[in-house]
Amino acid sequence: MSTAVAPDPLSPARLGPVTLRNRVIKAATSEGRSPDGTVTDDLIDFHVGFARGGVGMTTVAYCCVAPEAASAPGQIVMSASALPGLKRLADAVHGAGSAISAQLGHAGVVAHKRLTGVTPVAPSRFVNPASMAYCREITRDEIRSVVDQFGAAAQVAMDAGFDAVELHFGHLYLPSSFLSPLVNRRKDEYGGGIDDRSRFVREIAQRVRDVVGNRIAVIAKLDMDDGLPGSIWIDEALRTAQLLDADATLDAIELTQGSSVFKPMYLFRGDVPVREFAKVMPPAMRMPLRVVGKWAMGSYPYEDLYMLPAARQFVPVMRQTKLILLGGITNRDHLDTGVREGFDFMAMGRALLREPGLVAAMTADPATRSRCTHNNKCMVTVFGRTHCVLDPEQRYGTVSVLETPKGVAPVPHSPLREHGAPAPTSASS
Repeated sequence: MSTAVAPDPLSPARLGPVTLRNRVIKAATSEGRSPDGTVTDDLIDFHVGFARGGVGMTTVAYCCVAPEAASAPGQIVMSASALPGLKRLADAVHGAGSAISAQLGHAGVVAHKRLTGVTPVAPSRFVNPASMAYCREITRDEIRSVVDQFGAAAQVAMDAGFDAVELHFGHLYLPSSFLSPLVNRRKDEYGGGIDDRSRFVREIAQRVRDVVGNRIAVIAKLDMDDGLPGSIWIDEALRTAQLLDADATLDAIELTQGSSVFKPMYLFRGDVPVREFAKVMPPAMRMPLRVVGKWAMGSYPYEDLYMLPAARQFVPVMRQTKLILLGGITNRDHLDTGVREGFDFMAMGRALLREPGLVAAMTADPATRSRCTHNNKCMVTVFGRTHCVLDPEQRYGTVSVLETPKGVAPVPHSPLREHGAPAPTSASS
């Protein structure tokens, strides 16, 4: 009998029509570097830093499919006006040797009327417990419009030269909220059992695939569970993943947990930065936040590879869709564990905020360990400019993050498209 050898996570791997130089993806994290909703030099520096630091692909977040889809100020709306800046960003990342993906999303219940000017929408009438914002029920015609918006946003990403799009089906944003029996109480074809509650995300994935064809990769970020009683849990999430896999509309699914509605620490784990959040809140909210903040945000201990126990349940379900492991991945041992467990790619977030050159460092020395302490104070920086609070070069901007750590050479190898596959061109939506 022969024993299959797990692939080297730092060797090239194919994702749809793109070959990445390794299996490490910079996970989508709020950036705060587009104050006017446009690509800035600061945003380009941010992602080029990860590219020069060795990642196979970096993910731009969060890109709104429409103005009313925003979850925070300063987010990029995928439109013709954003195209020149997005092209500059894609070209710069490619020039540094990495592929680039755009996370496409509609905030839904996470949005707020004070930001967008319109009442947020949800599968059914809903009040966001975090913001106390009322959300009205989305109509069938609006559902079809949102599906079209995802397709049009994917077209913009493709026209800008991006290698992939990531469809945000997690964290109780609009597509994810359709999967939740707690939020989705519809009586039509989009509500009821999990097969019907999965209809919306399947339609989005199908539309995006119809638009991009095989020219760029299509990924979905999918909640395994969101930590809320009566909401998304792994049994039904497995069925959603199985349906998406059978549709063959996705090249990969990135598995995640948690919500942006309540107890967000279920996603992050580790220290709860209540005091830091209180400092940036209006004065009237500071004392209540100090009193109930830990309860409202949730408190969950950090463990390495903390999403692995749930994520490994998805490995035998997939027939043709690749899987991306997220959560507590900080060193070469974790990457090796991921591929041994059957995952095709691994996504890293906070560890790369701490050290943009971590992948290059692990390539040069497999014994490298991350400096990230999981203090989670970086969560608070989303109100300004996302960065690691322990890195003065990022915090104060005194030195560009583009610089490669001393003694570590940038990882070579540019993203390659599958032999014979065409480069991104315009396609009819």
